Parts: sequence; C-alpha cells; structure tokens
Amino acid sequence: MVFAQTLFTRAVDPVVPMIADDLAIEVKTAALLSSAYAFPYALVQPALGVTGDFFGKTRLMNLCLLVVALSALVCAVATSFPLLVAMRVAAGLVAGGIFPVAMALTGDLVPVNQRQVAIGRLLAVGLTGNLVGSSIAGVIGDLLGWRGVFAILGSFGLIVTIAAFFAFRGVVTPPPARFNRAAVMANFRSIFADPRAKVCFTSVFFEAVFIHGLFPYVALLLLAIGERHLMVAGGALAATGLILIALHVPWVWQIAVYGIFGFGFYLLHGCIQVHVTELSQTARGAAASLHSSFFYLGQAVGPVVYGYGFAHGGPEPSIFVGAAVVMTVGIACSRLLRHRTPY
Repeated sequence: MVFAQTLFTRAVDPVVPMIADDLAIEVKTAALLSSAYAFPYALVQPALGVTGDFFGKTRLMNLCLLVVALSALVCAVATSFPLLVAMRVAAGLVAGGIFPVAMALTGDLVPVNQRQVAIGRLLAVGLTGNLVGSSIAGVIGDLLGWRGVFAILGSFGLIVTIAAFFAFRGVVTPPPARFNRAAVMANFRSIFADPRAKVCFTSVFFEAVFIHGLFPYVALLLLAIGERHLMVAGGALAATGLILIALHVPWVWQIAVYGIFGFGFYLLHGCIQVHVTELSQTARGAAASLHSSFFYLGQAVGPVVYGYGFAHGGPEPSIFVGAAVVMTVGIACSRLLRHRTPY
C-alpha cells in the first residue's frame, strides 16, 4: 500500500508539460498540481492520525488508498484544469492516511528492539515508490500520454486496495478505542508530555527545511553501530553532502555526493522515526501523523528559506548555513534522545 501511494506522489511531475500543452495552460500553472497534492497532505496529517487511532489503522489505510486510486482515475478523464486540481487536492487530503499510519501500525505490530529494521524497510518501500513513480510516469507518458499515467496508476491502486483488504483480514491489531473529544485531547497531551516529542518534531522540521528545502534548487546547483552514533553520523554525512554541493565538485562526482547526502539524511531520519512510534502507546497514529505534518511543513518552508538566502547571500553561504543546522540537529538528537532511548 505504501508503494502504491508513493507512486502517486511524484508521478505528476514528469507529465506537467504534457498536461499544460493538452489543456492549453502555462507550464507554471500546471505545476501547481504538485502543490495541490503536497499542502493538503501536510495539513491534514494530525486529523488522519487521530482517525487511525479510533477508526482502525488498516481500515483507514484501505479507505484512503481507494480514494487516491479513484481520484487518479477521474484525473485520467478530466477535461478541465480545475477538476484536475480538485482531484489532486482530494488525493492529498487522504494520502496522509497511508504512509504515516503504516508507520504507526509498524509500532503496534513490531517489538521496539526490531522496529528500526522494520521502519527502515518501510522507508525503502516508500522511497522506491517515489523513484519508480517518476520513472514510470515518464515512460507511460511517452507511450500513452498523461491520461495513460493516471489511468494505469489508478488501476494499480485499485488492485492493491482489493488485495490489501483481504491481506489485512488476518492481521491482529489492538482494537481501536471508542472516539470521544476528551480522549483525543488527552492523547495529544500525552504525546507532547514526552520530552522526546519536542526533539523529534523540531528536528524533523529543520531536516525538511535545510535538506528537502534545497531539492527545488538542485538543478541550479548541478552546474552495526549504536543509534546515538547513527544520528551523529547521519547529520555529519548530510552536512558533508551539502558542503560538497556548495563547493561545486566536478559533475562526475555528483552521484556520489548525492548518495552521501541521502544516506546521511535517512540515517538521522530513521532514528527519529523510531522514537516517534514510542511517544504514545495509545495514540501512535496521531504521533506518526504529527511527525509527518512537521516534516512536510518544513519541506514547504525550506524553498522559501533557501530562496531568500540565495537572493541575499548567494547559494554557497546559504548551503553552508544549512549544513551547520543539519549537523546541529544530528548532535542535538544524539544528546537529547539518548537518555530516553526506546531500546
């Protein structure tokens, strides 16, 4: 399900020019389809997390993937840009009920001493979906046009939804609690009562600002150890990658540089996620969704921060500052989370 959902995340990007040409609109206008998906995804996370805790995580994931798939099929036959935007907004509103809830479900099903590996595998599936989504969309777009991209991915989503419905029937999960507003507020208070919550959510926000925030500018720039040490190493590797990017190393080294960059980021990010799944035993869905919400808010703020820095200080100083922040996040997480390690 995570793979199917993440396919949709990047699939629209390669076919934006095709959509613009077919619907007779500017490319920069068609590019708003990505924002139409991302912003609702970020903002609705906390509500979906709560829904998963009280409605049932597997049921919510099934329902959300069904809506994402159906919205893609409507996009395949849409004849107006406003309808496309509406469907992307609809998909974004519910897509957050899949990956973050899957992370919370992992917390329910996997013992904490095995959870780092399980979350790592979940991340690998999600990242593979992101990578394959862009690649596959480009190929399908060349062969069948942008409508073919939405039709095929929507059909695939429906197949996965049906398969997951039967697969989840054998999964034993803790019964969801009965919904009431007092319990919702108590769950959020219990999450933020854990001192790790402030560290996890603040760290993932700055991760997104200073790492993912740089991603829109990449084209311009292209001219078994302990968990505590993993977080420091992750911050150091990501910061090193940023510095090498700012130094404009020869293009033949760029693949290695971005490999270091991504490896460092997910070393740090994966460790934070394990702590997030332990912030609350009864509200894991809410905790995981808050984590995702802070991350996507940081990702939305990041391009603005870097854009301002590029305009007023230049690319190199801005990226050096970003590297310093990322390194600080890694060290801070290592120190502030080590005494409350869930292992």
